[in-house]
Amino acid sequence: MSDRFLARQLITLGLTANATRPIPGGPASVPAFFAGWLTAELAPQLLTATALDAIGHIARHGLGSRRDRLGLAAAAISSAGYAALIRAGNRAGAEVEHALREALGADYAEHLGRTPEPGDLATPWRQLAWPFRMRHVDVVKDRRLPYAPGGRRFEMDIYRRRDLPVGRPVLLQVHGGAWMIGSKQQQGIPLMLQMAARGWVCVAVNYPLSPRARWPEHLIAVKRATAWIREHGSEYGADPSFVAVTGGSAGGHLAAMLALTADDKSLQPGFEDADTAVQACVPHYGVYDLTAESGSRSSRDMLDNLTSRFVMNRAASYPDDYRAASPLSRVRADAPPFFVIHGSNDTLVPAPEARRFVDRLRAVSNSPVAYAEIGGAQHAFDVFPSIRSAHVVRGVERFLDWTLTRAATHGAASHPPAG
Repeated sequence: MSDRFLARQLITLGLTANATRPIPGGPASVPAFFAGWLTAELAPQLLTATALDAIGHIARHGLGSRRDRLGLAAAAISSAGYAALIRAGNRAGAEVEHALREALGADYAEHLGRTPEPGDLATPWRQLAWPFRMRHVDVVKDRRLPYAPGGRRFEMDIYRRRDLPVGRPVLLQVHGGAWMIGSKQQQGIPLMLQMAARGWVCVAVNYPLSPRARWPEHLIAVKRATAWIREHGSEYGADPSFVAVTGGSAGGHLAAMLALTADDKSLQPGFEDADTAVQACVPHYGVYDLTAESGSRSSRDMLDNLTSRFVMNRAASYPDDYRAASPLSRVRADAPPFFVIHGSNDTLVPAPEARRFVDRLRAVSNSPVAYAEIGGAQHAFDVFPSIRSAHVVRGVERFLDWTLTRAATHGAASHPPAG
């Protein structure tokens, strides 16, 4: 029993160490991501489990052996690490708020359609008790709606309030998965439930996946979904004049590309005249650089080992076609407002790539560009509710509320603010 207790605590200690300081880059980046992501976002639950394991073992077996004492020491160090991870998760609220004030102005909250209440900013401990139970009593989902011919990869789910309000803004969610895996049911759920409960119409889309699909088929599909929203969204309570887009990882890349290529008719074959512009963009831990201009080792590895083999069109030439597929090279003065969110501990797409994109976009864009680098966050930190993701979701809500109010003030939208 002492051997097993010590082994459990040493494994726990290793997971805590990796979540705090993940192994950067190289072949270890993927396992470091998975272990660090789950450990950091489930730190309260794991802290509780570690404490109960240690207390239970001591109660049954005492501390008579050296292995018992070593196991207890490892549990204590792990517990301290989990406490530090919990504190880092709570700091996300201040990090997001600082990013919004910096980009939108210190008084931005005075221009929101709905003033945040103290409960909106507090950590939702009750929700965190069941982090994988993602539902909201006021939100219903319309499933598997086709937005183009081609089967399930061209389907969407719509999240909306049960009372079906009319004329509500739209949030389009694009899933990630390295352009090769993933689906609309797996990502962005906490944010969509929050926004749908506030009166937004949230649309999660599938798109064709590589290697069967080759760039730019992924983006063309997302543009088709945007055109569908403009044509049919009112049937589900939407006001198609205001569409914001979000997504994570490859979905962040596609969201940014959608926001930056509204007038590129070559990406709308057969529906060139459709309006695919969006009014705001919130990419999470996105891929912005397919030519490694940011100097990121991750970008170079991805270029050599993933995009060139499985994602890009076989006829694509380097660097021109890769640059054309990079948000970093698509920045423009008339870009919509952006809120770029990235984790400081991201081992799959390191934060310097996001910083480079934000710097370049800020240099040319006439719209605000907010950037929140979330301390201690791994890739995909927002997939399920956690302390950190709850704060980020509320910050994104405030950003979207601000952009909606700004659009209404300037006559770009006819509806009142959501909420």
